[in-house]
Amino acid sequence: MSHISSAGSYRLGTRNVKRIGYGAMQLAGPGVYGPPKDHNTALAVLRAAVAAGVDHIDTSDFYGPHITNELIREALHPYGKDLVIVTKIGARREADKSWKPAFAPEQLRQAVHDNLRHLGLDVLEVVNLRLMFGIHGPAEGSLEAPLTALADMQREGLVRHIGLSNVTPAQIAEGRKICDIVCVQNQYNLAHRGDDTLIDQLGREGIAYVPFFPLGGFAPLQSKTLSAVAARLGATPMQVALAWLLHRAPNILLIPGTSSLAHLEQNLAAASLALPPDALRDLDDMTAVAHHH
Repeated sequence: MSHISSAGSYRLGTRNVKRIGYGAMQLAGPGVYGPPKDHNTALAVLRAAVAAGVDHIDTSDFYGPHITNELIREALHPYGKDLVIVTKIGARREADKSWKPAFAPEQLRQAVHDNLRHLGLDVLEVVNLRLMFGIHGPAEGSLEAPLTALADMQREGLVRHIGLSNVTPAQIAEGRKICDIVCVQNQYNLAHRGDDTLIDQLGREGIAYVPFFPLGGFAPLQSKTLSAVAARLGATPMQVALAWLLHRAPNILLIPGTSSLAHLEQNLAAASLALPPDALRDLDDMTAVAHHH
């Protein structure tokens, strides 16, 4: 198993976490709904991640719903003192598997208590408020009411640190007037680089940026470039995409998810994958191609 510490660490609230963590979303059933295909494998993946040194796990009570949190508790509780579990609130799941906004103060409070109970915690280290103004990505709209409700729970000691997910730069600025923001979780990858400027701004402020969908939204031409680079390096496309994100900025924290032990090992090995100059050039050119189409 490669040493994930070779990718370094970054501050998340008052803790330092390794830059490759683990996202629990894929442990739930198809469509992030219902139980996993194989309960024991799900537990084994979580235990293997922590055994390999992962100290940052991303989850939510709306994955499953409740499934991933219950798996984390069964696999890992009582938690090691170094483990940081980050959760998110702001949505709920319907019986038809749809995702609906859940921003009313009482819904947010219920979500925090659900996460505490299902994870078996007295306090949540980091809670991300996930905005739902846009269907396919961030869209403008005030986050003052829900974030104020979350900040109240922080003052009560239910939540230590607060992050934002699926947000615009204007929403982050609005949020930082209400409370400290320790991380931003948005879609960003080789093919989807709209947050380039934002990542660097957050880095200057010491705020972690956590990209989701490291391989999402690729056009065929981009996939071809990525596959070619991966073949040259004897790596998988996912490893190259993760290594590129680690290379992109020091404040990027990764949370690749998988329900497979083999994929977990491959993802963690991205920590020590060096990208030579020609590979970086090809990967960056890939983005230029994307902007022309």
